Amino acid sequence: MIAHLEGTVAAVGATWVVLDLNGFGCRVECTPSTATSVRLGQPAHLHTSLVVREDSLTLYGFAEADERDCFDLAQTASGVGPRIAQALLAVLSPDEFRGAIVAEDHKTLTRVPGIGPKGAQKIVLELKDKVQALGATTTLPPSTPVVPAWREQVSQGLQGLGWSTKDAEAACDRVSDLADTESNVAVLMRTALRTLAKR
Repeated sequence: MIAHLEGTVAAVGATWVVLDLNGFGCRVECTPSTATSVRLGQPAHLHTSLVVREDSLTLYGFAEADERDCFDLAQTASGVGPRIAQALLAVLSPDEFRGAIVAEDHKTLTRVPGIGPKGAQKIVLELKDKVQALGATTTLPPSTPVVPAWREQVSQGLQGLGWSTKDAEAACDRVSDLADTESNVAVLMRTALRTLAKR
């Protein structure tokens, strides 16, 4: 296995890089972020994974070893080939990928082109034990929810007006659907107040 390459960047595309290794030009398939991190004519170091097929030998390169390791891990799930694994690392960081697996966050995985709801479920099912075995549960604790900024502002505003924490949170729950399309906190606050006035 070719674990890494170091050479001078001879050519760069949107999703590939050619490294000159003392006169030997080697093309490496990359994510867009990796391709934009190198500079033409400058030295570069890429961590690589060699994918062997009956009719081809393809090198995939990454700026960080962690990305390469996640690329290899993703392909151990049935139905995930190098193209989908590469797309996955183009959309998600290694921490986001592992965190989504541990938290069983199918929605995050379906942001990746080529991964639908059923595919996301299969990936989580097949990789969760492997990710946990790597100790990735400490990377993104699924038990720590991210509170949207609007919700915190609306809840605190309602409590400032005299409503209890319980009532304020219940009102936020009732306007959460509107929050998906409306980012104006003032509008959300007025709507939440109306729901409380009807009670």
